[in-house]
Amino acid sequence: MSVAVSLSVRGLAAGYGRRRSVADHGDAGPVLAGLDAELGAGECLAVVGRSGCGKSTLLHVLAGLLPPTAGRVLVGGLEVATADWAASGSSGCRSGHAAYMFQQDLLLPWKRVLANAVFAAQVAPERQGGDLQERAAAILREFGLGASMDALPRELSGGMRQRVALARTLLLDRGLILLDEPFGSLDAFTRAEMRSWLLDVMDSHPATWVLVTHDVGEAVLLGDHVAVLRGQPALLEGWTDVPLSRAERRGLAALEAGEGVGHGGGSAFGASSGAGSGGAMAVQEKVAAVTARIRGLLGSAGTIQ
Repeated sequence: MSVAVSLSVRGLAAGYGRRRSVADHGDAGPVLAGLDAELGAGECLAVVGRSGCGKSTLLHVLAGLLPPTAGRVLVGGLEVATADWAASGSSGCRSGHAAYMFQQDLLLPWKRVLANAVFAAQVAPERQGGDLQERAAAILREFGLGASMDALPRELSGGMRQRVALARTLLLDRGLILLDEPFGSLDAFTRAEMRSWLLDVMDSHPATWVLVTHDVGEAVLLGDHVAVLRGQPALLEGWTDVPLSRAERRGLAALEAGEGVGHGGGSAFGASSGAGSGGAMAVQEKVAAVTARIRGLLGSAGTIQ
């Protein structure tokens, strides 16, 4: 099983080359400029910002897919990306420290659920120990997919496909999990269910999580901290610590998903958040205050949920 790791981002800048002229649009040019962040082991950071501000670029650097042009990234205290390496002629980044779940589920249409779940771990440079098929089957049963292990992707709902994709991600057994808008393609009701489910997964599968989303409400529900990116190139406009325990956020997510009760059969909110509707209202008021603060950091231009 993976062990959660700390994450440190120091003076990070990244981009895709230089623009030849002011009229040269597209992805070329600097995207991120001077980002600093510290995330403790086992925490979840939600990153929000408008389209094109560099959220996915940040994940690419953290995953070791894109070398930084300045600064460095440390995972578990070990340097995994630094501009100094690139300057000396090396790649500038390493891989193998993070598992990355992209916006699309990327399931192979000709492989059945169990085979899709184990595929990434089978081809990873570092082969996973133990019986991979057994581990995958256990996670799929935990994710409510025990009866679907022989199904093809086309036979699954959108939410089921995302569960398979996350099972595949977790089977890589990395201490840092990167999620790029994992629920963006789902309908509102399924998305609410998946938020509640993901909070349970975060507790049952120890790791450090970085989640990118356009949805401010989703960021507050899932993140222990919320980072706001803004500008071109993007700067860290603000950092907000969410003043709610994961148990409180899990209770609110369950209510939004229409569950209403926790796993033990009682209220979705434990004693720490108050009894009955009073506890729910107190949590909702905190969420509203944090959400308003984040919206203020994002500014009024454009639209964001």
